[in-house]
Amino acid sequence: MSSPHILHFDVVAPRQSESLPVFTFAARARDVERFARIERAGRDDSGTLRGFQRPQIAGHIREIRDYLEKPGAILPNPIIVAFTHSASLESGPSHDGVEGRFGRLAIDVSNGAPGWIVDGQQRFTALRDLHGSDFEVLVSGFICDCLEELQKQFILINNTRPLPKALVYELLPQVSDLPPRMSNRSQAALMTEALNYREGSALRGMIKQQTNPKGIIRDTVIQRLLMNSISDGVLRLYADDDRLLLDRGVNFVSEFFHAVRHVFSEDWEDKTPKTSRLVHGAGIIAMGYVMETVHVLTGAEDRDAFARGLRHLKGRTAWSSGEWAFGDERRRWNGLQNVPADIRQLSLHLVQELRRAIPRNEEVS
Repeated sequence: MSSPHILHFDVVAPRQSESLPVFTFAARARDVERFARIERAGRDDSGTLRGFQRPQIAGHIREIRDYLEKPGAILPNPIIVAFTHSASLESGPSHDGVEGRFGRLAIDVSNGAPGWIVDGQQRFTALRDLHGSDFEVLVSGFICDCLEELQKQFILINNTRPLPKALVYELLPQVSDLPPRMSNRSQAALMTEALNYREGSALRGMIKQQTNPKGIIRDTVIQRLLMNSISDGVLRLYADDDRLLLDRGVNFVSEFFHAVRHVFSEDWEDKTPKTSRLVHGAGIIAMGYVMETVHVLTGAEDRDAFARGLRHLKGRTAWSSGEWAFGDERRRWNGLQNVPADIRQLSLHLVQELRRAIPRNEEVS
């Protein structure tokens, strides 16, 4: 008679290491909780290190759980569990002439969950929140002799190189039904793609992406400008409709940068972030606030109207030579860096200069 404290799973056991049996199988989320646990890194009263997992990321867990509650959710990547005791693997009969490919795993849970989560703790935690779920997940695991070997495998498994953010952002517009955090980035990535490749765009070919490594303006910088406007600026008017963002939104931003290129041509054409702060991350993001300010103060939507507003900044910038005058503080033109403090200071300076100048100008008003 089988014991209720012994869980059995039919597994696929690829032939790898003789000393570290590896296997994979499917299990219900509620069963995974019976045989696997998370041991977070910490120290006991004597200062000895225990466990190895990092803290939970609540927002990430919530995103996964919200996704898993949707009818069409899938979770193809497995949770990896390691056992140092209370688990045994028996080879099963050969199905295709290759011995040892299939087997049966027995896990003794009489003293609690004996398995250690090695990878997938956020997914595991999200699955635990799906109370009573019969959702099945893939589990990959291995059996090792000691905790030292388990920790070694944990380091090796979690030390892989992540995908480049730029590639992820380029792929986002091709994907629907993303969590809100990624959806906002997806809209910005969608517009960035249009600005970089659309005929007539002021930024055509200038944005550096995985698919356009020769660009000089980083895609994440343009996305930052766009996300600022989508959340708090003029682009929020189109935020609920991607078609409007791609039509009116992209045209609006392109018209603004056509004006930038015309008014500050000596600081834009043939320049790089090293030779001009206008095409540098700090300058681009700051000019996003300039775009919003000129539009608010003058109603500008096309390149001619934007240019009339931007001319008020002529003589008040130091994009590629000279010094910035931030009140009593002086900064060399290339002293500005792509850090929040410098971006904030530059943005405030430009916006204040515009607000002082534009109301006195009869042509713009």
